Amino acid sequence: MLEVIDKGSCDDAHPVPLLFVHGGWHSASCWANFVDFFADAGYRAVALSLRGHGGQNFIEAAPGGTAIIIPCDLTDAAQCDSAVEATKARFGGRIDILVNVAGGSGPIGKTGVQTTPEEFDEIVTLNMNGCFHTMRAVLPTMIDQRYGKIVNVGGTFGMRGRAGRVAYSASKWGLRGITKSFALEVGQHNINVNCVAPGMVDGPRFREKVCRDMAQKLGISEEEAAERHAADYALKRITVDDDVANACLFFASDVSRQITGVDLPVDGGWAML
Repeated sequence: MLEVIDKGSCDDAHPVPLLFVHGGWHSASCWANFVDFFADAGYRAVALSLRGHGGQNFIEAAPGGTAIIIPCDLTDAAQCDSAVEATKARFGGRIDILVNVAGGSGPIGKTGVQTTPEEFDEIVTLNMNGCFHTMRAVLPTMIDQRYGKIVNVGGTFGMRGRAGRVAYSASKWGLRGITKSFALEVGQHNINVNCVAPGMVDGPRFREKVCRDMAQKLGISEEEAAERHAADYALKRITVDDDVANACLFFASDVSRQITGVDLPVDGGWAML
């Protein structure tokens, strides 16, 4: 199940932390953007992804290091445990950083009454259990080495309620609780646990699901729908992948050494205003 792709020169003594990433978003470019940012900072990368989704983008964007793609069902704790062991075996027993990027959107435009129990369970299981499983899998190693950075990518609908997004909002509120509880538990081991909360992120999921749903309901174009969403934010623009990657890199670096248990909205000014 393990695919190892060597890109340029790499050796196990490379003096930089590892990046252990799982994802990804519906935007194919998101993989490339995240890996570009972290590769430029000198990190080596591992990706966990159901059926290797997005793996080619990940591999192509990993210059000068080794990229490993591990197909993994993040809702299966045993598969997450196995993936961590495979990563440690490849990279000298260390995992310094976990960035939980994977997640789903759940029903869009459905009220809570219209949302089925199956739809609710599916998105809560992915967005909450998936992050819990990977955190639980990496933390014993981080505790032993007395160092670790965990960055969970949540969402601003987990900071404010959102009509028509009950399941998604519930899952992201829950992820905030998981983040804060782990931060309190593992801080004594020199491990930071934080949450990046993007607003709407421009890309296929935003354009083809969110904007399309609004356009159909209001009888407007999808571009007009995007403009209406942008108008909700203080900066009058939609978040892009690079904005989220920058925030994750900040929390993954030692620049943020004294910050833990924080929810950082990356939304152009909405959730906190």
